[in-house]
Amino acid sequence: MNVPETFFSVREELTLFGLSCLAGAAIGLCYDALRALRIAVRHGIWLTALEDIGFLAAYAVFLSAFAAAEARGELRLYYVLGNALGFILYYFTLGSVIIRLFGKLYGALAALFRLLTAPLRRLYVLLRKKAGVKFVGSSKILPKINKILKLLLPNRIILRYNKMENKKRKNVNNVAKKN
Repeated sequence: MNVPETFFSVREELTLFGLSCLAGAAIGLCYDALRALRIAVRHGIWLTALEDIGFLAAYAVFLSAFAAAEARGELRLYYVLGNALGFILYYFTLGSVIIRLFGKLYGALAALFRLLTAPLRRLYVLLRKKAGVKFVGSSKILPKINKILKLLLPNRIILRYNKMENKKRKNVNNVAKKN
């Protein structure tokens, strides 16, 4: 009867720890993608908190998948420590450089976009000023038109079918009783 091994050798544990450190660096790269999104699209504290909660949930799924695929379904504390060590090393070395470069690249692209759209923005401001003068002038005419329309149109309350002021209609009570 062959009994499968139920424990890891020291070499296998060191290999798993090294793999979890590499996985921590990959997790750091994913977190940098999230930080780059935050640089490109500014948003509030609640959305940032939701993104972080989603990131931690994705990490939990990754950790259980790592344990299932690489470690025969056994979840050990040193996997989490290896992930944390790999993440921290990546974050403070290569991650900070990547984010700084992304910030500069984003700033340069934003400046280029502003430079290319400057004529359109100037045209928009000019048209807005011209249209604003036109519409402000026409807004002073609207109350006058409203007064004229009130004089020309009859009062809607008087025109309603059943609503007549101080007059009674004949046979209104008897209409429902007739067959």
